[in-house]
Amino acid sequence: MAILNIRRYRFWTILLFLVLSAVLASALVFIKEYKSYLAEKKSLEGEQRQSYTDRLRAAESSADCAEVQEVEYYTYSGDDPEWNENNKFGIYIYAEVDEFFDRAEELVNSGDGDWGYVLIPYNVKDKNFEKWNNVFKKLNEKHLIPVFQLHDVDPDDYKDQTEESAAFLNRFVWPIRYRYISVYNEPNDRKFWYDRVDPKEYAEILDYTIDVFKEENPDFFMMNGAFNVTAPSDDNHMDSLEYMRRMEVAEPGIFKKLDGWASHSYPQPNFSGDPYNEGRWSIKAYETELSYLRKVLKIGKDLPVFITETGWAHAEGSDYNGSYLSVDTISDYFEKAFEDVWLKDERVRAVMPFTIRYDPPFDHFSWLNEDNVPYKHFDVVRDMKKEEGKPPTRIVNTIKVGGCAQ
Repeated sequence: MAILNIRRYRFWTILLFLVLSAVLASALVFIKEYKSYLAEKKSLEGEQRQSYTDRLRAAESSADCAEVQEVEYYTYSGDDPEWNENNKFGIYIYAEVDEFFDRAEELVNSGDGDWGYVLIPYNVKDKNFEKWNNVFKKLNEKHLIPVFQLHDVDPDDYKDQTEESAAFLNRFVWPIRYRYISVYNEPNDRKFWYDRVDPKEYAEILDYTIDVFKEENPDFFMMNGAFNVTAPSDDNHMDSLEYMRRMEVAEPGIFKKLDGWASHSYPQPNFSGDPYNEGRWSIKAYETELSYLRKVLKIGKDLPVFITETGWAHAEGSDYNGSYLSVDTISDYFEKAFEDVWLKDERVRAVMPFTIRYDPPFDHFSWLNEDNVPYKHFDVVRDMKKEEGKPPTRIVNTIKVGGCAQ
């Protein structure tokens, strides 16, 4: 038995020696190869440094070395999204008609005003660079702050379309630092949301849109798609407050992610209400929405309000509609609304009435007739005293590049 144990001990001793020998041999090979790698790496780095030095010396001795160029780059003059000197006047226009930019400038930047607002619909599938580059040039030239209202997303392909539209809009030179985006339009009305009312679907798309645009550029200023705040709950609509509640259930905290609040505060009934009315059927409907956000949904703050649609319908148009108020009356109402309501409310950042001009039957909301002649309310609002807005605007800087080291 003793002899057997001795043989086993010798066997395991020999086996252990062989294993350790193999490990040591492998380690020696690895060390040798690693030293060789370091030597090659050092040699390559030396060659790269020498190549760079040779190119630099060649450039210094070149005749082109003396050529210096100035390159422009852009910065912005501030970083406060709620700057004090703010011109609240605005109008709803369309990118396809150049004259609308001229008329908008005339309307919102008159009366010593500067840097008024325009609401512009943007189709998320529209990647026509020449068209939109022209739009941004006009916005810069005419000192108009744009609020882009997204539309026409495909719910089955919203992720790709959202990513592409965010990247596309971020390509342009915006007139001010903040890039206002309203995410679609009245989704609680089925005619504006693919023939269905689906707060869960809209909440998911809104959540994704905010994240994507913010990732593309943190200066994108994200707002909800304004709701039809006077709609009842029926086969075609959902009460906007109930719609908001269901959105919060589907995507908890969704409203806390917003930078601002888009509101359609129309003077009801029949777009003919008194400018001093209050509640959700009035031009102060945003108060009801803000109260619900704060007290029920507990977002903890009042969001700055951008009224992306409002206004009275006038009887005058291609066909006279006596159920609406006269142009004389709504001209007086608009003046009172601005002076006594919107301009005095610090929560309101911009008011963009619907619309600069539209075809029948919505021509009763137009500020220009079919020949682009202004209605009276255009002239009245144009002549009102306005604030010289001082937003964080674009600054053109230059840097010199080229030349040679002395």
